[in-house]
Amino acid sequence: MIGRIPVLDVRPAVDCGARPAKAVVDEVFEVSATVFREGHEAVAAHLVLRDPAGREQPPVPMRELAPGTDRWGARISAPAEGRWTYTVEAWSDPLASWRHTAGIKIPAGMDTELVLMEGAELYERAAGQVPKKDGRELVLAALDALRAEDRAAGERLAAALEPAVLAVLARYPVRELVSASKALPLLVERKRALFGSWYEMFPRSEGAVLPTGNRRKPRSGTFRTAAERLPAVAAMGFDVVYLPPIHPIGTTFRKGPNNALKASRWDVGVPWAIGSPEGGHDAVHPDLGTIEDFDRFVARAAELRLEIALDFALQCSPDHPWVEKHPEWFRQRPDGTIAYAENPPKKYQDIYPIDFDRDMDGLVEETVRILRYWMDHGVRIFRVDNPHTKPVVFWERVIAEVNTSDPDVIFLAEAFTRPAMMRALASVGFQQSYTYFTWRNSKAELTEYLTELAGEESAPVMRPNLFVNTPDILHAYLQQGGRPAFEVRAVLAATLSPTWGVYAGYELCENTPVKEGSEEYLDSEKYQLRPRDWAAADREGRTIAPLITSLNRLRRRNPALQQLRDLHFHSTDNDQVIAYSKTAQTPSGRNTVLVVVNLDPHHTQEATVSLDMPVLGLDWHGSLAVRDELTGDTYYWGRANYVRLEPGRTPAHVLTALRPSPPIGGSPTS
Repeated sequence: MIGRIPVLDVRPAVDCGARPAKAVVDEVFEVSATVFREGHEAVAAHLVLRDPAGREQPPVPMRELAPGTDRWGARISAPAEGRWTYTVEAWSDPLASWRHTAGIKIPAGMDTELVLMEGAELYERAAGQVPKKDGRELVLAALDALRAEDRAAGERLAAALEPAVLAVLARYPVRELVSASKALPLLVERKRALFGSWYEMFPRSEGAVLPTGNRRKPRSGTFRTAAERLPAVAAMGFDVVYLPPIHPIGTTFRKGPNNALKASRWDVGVPWAIGSPEGGHDAVHPDLGTIEDFDRFVARAAELRLEIALDFALQCSPDHPWVEKHPEWFRQRPDGTIAYAENPPKKYQDIYPIDFDRDMDGLVEETVRILRYWMDHGVRIFRVDNPHTKPVVFWERVIAEVNTSDPDVIFLAEAFTRPAMMRALASVGFQQSYTYFTWRNSKAELTEYLTELAGEESAPVMRPNLFVNTPDILHAYLQQGGRPAFEVRAVLAATLSPTWGVYAGYELCENTPVKEGSEEYLDSEKYQLRPRDWAAADREGRTIAPLITSLNRLRRRNPALQQLRDLHFHSTDNDQVIAYSKTAQTPSGRNTVLVVVNLDPHHTQEATVSLDMPVLGLDWHGSLAVRDELTGDTYYWGRANYVRLEPGRTPAHVLTALRPSPPIGGSPTS
């Protein structure tokens, strides 16, 4: 039933409170609620956070977000992982009501002594609940003043309204008719669930040797040769190295280069066609090495402060041991064959999908066993392939079983699908999700989509991982825009979301499609080995690795870029120029990052950027000293600012606020 003081529409509330909202340790987010009562009496509210052991934290006062809206809010954070709860408590505030009445009646000489007597009663109640060390004497002094009939009424009221007295009363309010919302769940996870920079690489290509002369058989890269690439990845500032499947690959219907239906004797096949007589999901491809080699690879990554994310693709090649041992896990067609996977117009003749409805218990058990096997070998992050083609309840069971005992394990949903499915996967446990970012390229598209992702409906549920490209996705923007397009998309992904990712070769601006109109790469690494001469690319300046390094360094230095929710877009008078800011409150002060990007990879664009100054903590006539972290230049920005951004030279400004300052001795524009 509704409380005596109505507390309605508490947010965030995922699935009406049936599932937890999400946050990471020390992530600041807002809880809001509608609070009001009948008549004209004042109300107040605070937020009560309880830790996983049920211990109540000091209450956080809530404020009315906009006058007259009855919408109250408070910003909170949780200092430790686990399952927390939060409750909004509201009450009638007789002291606030009295102050309002006294402020009208006493100056007008209406019921003066009666009003002061009523105030004295309230202050006496308040003094009884204020500890001596926290200002009880101040409240008692105000009480004496209210009762001092030999003093003027205005003086008595002023003494009761001293700022120091009001500060004490704010900490120890007089509460009547206290009403509380139901307790809502909050899942607090480790910071990597929200913040990180991902790098995707195929170990078999690192150190691979292609056929030359009379040599027809290629030589695959191994875990040992791939480990030699890790220092360069770490030097670019990445936190996570993501590996596509590393398991044995089937030979039946094996694909050849560029998705050819017929493979030659030496073609290496698609890593997602998992399984052969050499093993399935709990085995490593013999060309890559042994499980001990994998362990050494993981250990080397850890030395470089890199985590390993492993692809988990719940599907099989026709040669997978499951096909023979567990025929009930596959859907048989009338002729006794098993249908291969399809995602029209794509066909995957070398892959069998799983049928989950004949033995879900068995599949859950086997999936958890496989995940725990890799967890025992140092993997704490899994990128799950196509989770939207499996039952949501299956993932709910699997993730719950893993995270109950190992809450640090992170699952990323590779689900380019309908919004309802993406949200459902997030709500049942996936810590992160791929997004539509690669297909959002215009100013309007980016503004609308990122506003949605950072908004109060999405952010408490789904954390976006903005991959700029994948082995499957080479967007036309990158194909046609060349190196400037790669720079633009890197800046956007690295600054719009706390988690972003690149697929190897992005830093070389690889952008040749298999054919016009396709998003597939020519000579895709999915189907063949693709060794790259990284050293030559560095010598010849064919890489944007320095920009990526700068972006990742900025992300680590600026807490504003490590969060999702405080994203604000600012106005520009050119649709090819987008501007936005992110702000975080830190122990040392306010951290603000302002980003302006030219979305046109072909032409120089000019614009006036009109800043929403209050969003930046300034009044409309204030100014801000900013440093461009990509160039080192310092400017003073105010409400309106001219920018000129040239592809290939200055594609973007990434500005950090130094301090509020008048424009003295610096350039007022860029």
